Amino acid sequence: MSRRKKNEAPMPATSAGLLRFFEEETEGIKVRPEFLVVAAIALIVVCIIARVFF
Repeated sequence: MSRRKKNEAPMPATSAGLLRFFEEETEGIKVRPEFLVVAAIALIVVCIIARVFF
């Protein structure tokens, strides 16, 4: 098994760019994830109710 590991190329470090991306400050509206999930669920419920009654 050790021969197999030596022959395989190492995987690229994919998390390095992702960490640097989230460290950057961006301008714009800051929205908490909980609020976004609740708003999406509320929109789905309103669409379902509108489709049933109209």
